[in-house]
Amino acid sequence: MKITVKLTNKESIIKFEADQFLVPNGNFEFNNIDEAKPSPLAQELFYLPFVKKVYIASNFIAIERYDIVEWKDVQNEVAEQIEAFINSGKTIITAENIVTKTAVTVYAESTPNPSVLKFVANKKIVIQSIEFNSIDDTKFAPLALALFQFPFVKSVFFDDNFVSITKYDIAEWDDITLELREFIKHFLETGKTVVEDAVYQNEVNTQIKIDKEDAINSALDTTSKRIISILEEYIKPAVASDGGNIEFQSYNPITKRVSVILQGACSGCPSSTFTLKNGIETMLKEMLNDDVLTVEALNG
Repeated sequence: MKITVKLTNKESIIKFEADQFLVPNGNFEFNNIDEAKPSPLAQELFYLPFVKKVYIASNFIAIERYDIVEWKDVQNEVAEQIEAFINSGKTIITAENIVTKTAVTVYAESTPNPSVLKFVANKKIVIQSIEFNSIDDTKFAPLALALFQFPFVKSVFFDDNFVSITKYDIAEWDDITLELREFIKHFLETGKTVVEDAVYQNEVNTQIKIDKEDAINSALDTTSKRIISILEEYIKPAVASDGGNIEFQSYNPITKRVSVILQGACSGCPSSTFTLKNGIETMLKEMLNDDVLTVEALNG
């Protein structure tokens, strides 16, 4: 089998085309040596320090390089290495070990909080909202744990089909958005667990979780139940659209004070605490017909 070098319209990617079929069917993409376990050839290529991605198709192998080298300096040696591997009769792809990817799209969406960006997927990723403010809390949350490996990630919030990420000021969104979007997309495509079931029941999730059904069946007073119902029906959908969440914490019938917890993009936002507090307060006063009522908004 002979390998021919073919240029592409992207300088960092080059194709090594074979004069025979390499794999019977399917296309395979590997982003690192761990992903390449089903392909001995891809694993061998990842030992080259400049190899960033390996793509194996029916009759060619495409490689994306890091900028530490130019293809003109190494392409012939790589072609010879691929040719020698194939002609030695070694396995290119062990198909039964391939993890089938599911098509996933992820887009980034701004929020009212300049420190938070919302990454929205075209599939449901969690069964309830949950926030992680420290890597220490992510034992049962693989995606949160992986995101905290980025030095600029301060906190992670999951809800329904999106991830809200709060960053430290050391990084600008323009420099990290694409990297985070691609990372989340790849994580979801490979079918990895976002949050294990243990999180929803384990002590690691210390947030107060009271939904409408729980409230109705609980020993909460009538006003607390009405407040929860109003939050669920009128406030939460609007807050979620901005990448955040709001949870009822308590109601004091003596002081007429309602305490709520802000999460995700709402937590720590320079303007949202004031805006939400006043917006929620106004709505509750009108719907509960209680002009004395006040709202205390706490960051999660």
